[in-house]
Amino acid sequence: MTDAVETEPRHPVLNVFGRIPATLTMIAVILAVGVVFAGLWSPFEDNPLYEPVAYGLPALLEGRWWTPITGTFFVNHPLVYVFTIGSFVGMGYLEFRRGSRVALAYFGVGQLFAIFAGALLLWLFALLPWPWAQQEALALDVGPSGGTMACLAAAAGLLNAPWRVRAWAILLGFSAVTLFFWGSLSDLEHALAIGLVLFVDRSLRFQRTTVREQRLIAFVSVLALLAIDVLTFLVPTDGPFGHTDARDGSLIDLAIDAVIILIIANGLRRGRRWAWVLGVILGSFNVLTGVVLVGLMFVPGASIESSVGDPSVAIAQSAIWLGLLVYLIWVRGAFRARRKATIGVGDEPTLDEVKEMLRSHGGGTLSWMTTWGGNSYARTSGGIVAYQKRAGVAIVLADPLGPAASRSDSVSELIAMAEGAGLIPCFFSASEATKDAVPTTWRNIVVADDTIVDLPGLEFTGKAWAAVRTSINRAGREEVTFRMTRLRDESWGVQQQLRAISEMWVGDKGLPEMGFTLGTLDEAMDPEVRLAIAVSTTGDVEGFLSWLPVYGEHGKVRGWTLDLMRRRDGGFGPVMEFLIGSSAKLFSEEGAEVMSLSGAPLAHDYPPDAGAIASLSDWLANMLEPVYGFGSLHRFKEKFHPRYETMYLLFRDESDLTRIGAGLTRAFLPDATLRQFAGAGVELVRGERD
Repeated sequence: MTDAVETEPRHPVLNVFGRIPATLTMIAVILAVGVVFAGLWSPFEDNPLYEPVAYGLPALLEGRWWTPITGTFFVNHPLVYVFTIGSFVGMGYLEFRRGSRVALAYFGVGQLFAIFAGALLLWLFALLPWPWAQQEALALDVGPSGGTMACLAAAAGLLNAPWRVRAWAILLGFSAVTLFFWGSLSDLEHALAIGLVLFVDRSLRFQRTTVREQRLIAFVSVLALLAIDVLTFLVPTDGPFGHTDARDGSLIDLAIDAVIILIIANGLRRGRRWAWVLGVILGSFNVLTGVVLVGLMFVPGASIESSVGDPSVAIAQSAIWLGLLVYLIWVRGAFRARRKATIGVGDEPTLDEVKEMLRSHGGGTLSWMTTWGGNSYARTSGGIVAYQKRAGVAIVLADPLGPAASRSDSVSELIAMAEGAGLIPCFFSASEATKDAVPTTWRNIVVADDTIVDLPGLEFTGKAWAAVRTSINRAGREEVTFRMTRLRDESWGVQQQLRAISEMWVGDKGLPEMGFTLGTLDEAMDPEVRLAIAVSTTGDVEGFLSWLPVYGEHGKVRGWTLDLMRRRDGGFGPVMEFLIGSSAKLFSEEGAEVMSLSGAPLAHDYPPDAGAIASLSDWLANMLEPVYGFGSLHRFKEKFHPRYETMYLLFRDESDLTRIGAGLTRAFLPDATLRQFAGAGVELVRGERD
């Protein structure tokens, strides 16, 4: 019998390196060649060895057949090493995902295709009276960029949606801009390598992208054209269509173009039809201009420089505008949003309809919050969805209302309607069922754990319930009484005490009371909301809770959800334990099934392998603890031994998070001022120091 040898797990970085040996070998060989032939510190293109090892049309015509191989391992200038080594990231990712053989195949075929196809095209184009082709047909080049670009393109095809299309758009845009405006031999080779993988892999399918993604690509493409305008104004170009000097043009014309393009870009981002029409008109004008200029270049004696300046930039831009014009026409259905587009089928449901839907078909522990002010309602084919429109985001609160069988369809319809209206859809505090109903490409973040106490057979016995029993016994000794009531039924004096307690609590925070999923005394005035009050022998209110109804089917209340928790400073110590314990006992006696203590935001217990999301959540929880005490609240609720149901933020992808964050901030704090935010920030800093 042999003893098992325990080995320590390797660092994650070492694990990654262990799976990309081919990539690391290529980098090592290129660096070694740079050291041996001094290319790391002096321009190799000045070295006498450059011509014998460099590839290009002259090398092939002169019979130097080895140059496509030898030239791959040299770099022409020390500064280019930074970009060359960085470009191997695509090969590394490809090797990590699909293995060394596949990565080497893409690199080798891409490199050789770029070299030979580039030489063939230049040989053909040089037969025409085209100065650029005749000049580049004499050029030589070194470097592995054809192969690394092919690997980058192949790696883009492995990404998940929507990043696959975005990566392809960046690669195609990069190759088009560098080819049309600078047009060196290496730029041509990059475009050919990317084009080869695009043809072979067929992983770029615009028709399978979402409406939002189609708008985003149009938005970024138009901004890229503006960037090209600025870049060609500041930097000289020397592309296939001619040479331009820096600042060759009117600054006023550039400013006017920038304003027009920015207006169109913003309209395309929001899916506006007028922006699409203007984009098509502007694109058509640019394409026609380019066609005319190209035609005039072949007319003997025609002089076009006098009327339009150097035509090279205009022709190159028209070529890029042609691609954008084709794309805009292809995805024209994505640009139908109206300025005041509404979400929903038919008229917006009334509040009474929402409540009736809840009573008829039931809902989750947060569903009653959809009846609060600030929410809008979208009618779907089988139900109703409550949402708030904030910062261009449609923030859906909790789960859709209606028959259980229709809720999945309501999710899909809401997403389509929000995107059609130019809004970013997301679902906040959604359940597992809604998480399963969104598209598989969507992302999710845990925002809280709903803490649920099952009431049937509830008894405060055993050591685990000692804190609750102690609070109830102490309340009896100090003659603190419990009363379940409704706020609107209480006297003016009691209501004023409740408001004073609440205002004192809010004043300590520096920020106004949070909304959206956290109610106030205004919401507690609803006759269907119950109030638990602890009153001393002198008539002072020691603390209070508000309970929201949780409806099951057929109008039956199957449980209650905790909303407000307020206590008087200096009053009865364990008042919260006393109120919650007494409420639970009463609800259990009434036949309720569940009691939800609601979810404490940013207090989820993540598994050890949760990664960056867990770290971010924990950091935010620590930062916000001095202001709102989410972590303390979560620990307090553990005294009642609840079970947990995860609540999620569901969203399309990470690029939406900035807008969603701004929207949620305004949803929770719609009335907060900049001064209040600044004051809360000071409190956060103090908490960090403590």
